[in-house]
Amino acid sequence: MSRRYDSRTTIFSPEGRLYQVEYAMEAIGHAGTCLGILAKDGVVLAAERRNTNKLLDEVSYSEKIYKLHEDMACSVAGITSDANFLINELRYSAQRYLFYYGEPQPCEQLVSSICDYKQLYTQIGGKRPFGVSLLYMGWDKHHGYQLYQSDPSGNYGGWKATCIGNNSAAAISMLKQDYKETIELKDALLLSLKVLNKTLDINKLSSEKMELATLTRENGKTVIKVLPTSEVDELLKKHEAAEAKSDAEKKEKKDKS
Repeated sequence: MSRRYDSRTTIFSPEGRLYQVEYAMEAIGHAGTCLGILAKDGVVLAAERRNTNKLLDEVSYSEKIYKLHEDMACSVAGITSDANFLINELRYSAQRYLFYYGEPQPCEQLVSSICDYKQLYTQIGGKRPFGVSLLYMGWDKHHGYQLYQSDPSGNYGGWKATCIGNNSAAAISMLKQDYKETIELKDALLLSLKVLNKTLDINKLSSEKMELATLTRENGKTVIKVLPTSEVDELLKKHEAAEAKSDAEKKEKKDKS
């Protein structure tokens, strides 16, 4: 039945569905995992890095996490070339606002503007939806630390913790269990590693297979930091130690029972 309707982005099926938008959402389901966690004192973005190459320069290259303006960054899951186009639009929008009003654009307003743009591509013939979802972390004077997610359909929402990409349902289930509103940034970093360790299709986590970024406030300014390999390795050691301790406690409890 869908064959008559899935070749056009602008035609609804008899069930009221737009198949091209649903196919775009499906493409994101097979992309690398990205998750975000909102903490009391900052925001964490963690992403699976699939294209690993020792010859890539870490300083100038980031596959998954991009800075949008001084107070905001994002992570992407899906077609990277589509993401690059949208990220350029986000940066243009942020700089136009800064030029006109002399202050950084509020986070939700920036997300809303790009979602209007994404939605436009679902209702114009000859165009296709963008095959990418984005997670945004930011800070503004109105609402403080914020975390948003946007879809190819143009929908967006604010989150305390969420995940997009491969195995996102399992990751969100874990976040529901372990996330606390009083969580601090250092614990949010370890929680992100725990979730990625359980949900990624790899035997062991390594700094080469992931990117971590944090957004914090220091001396009245926003600091966005993509963690270098050395810091990620240190966090992985802490995570492994915590996991070993947890396993030992469970085994001891089981033996007693």
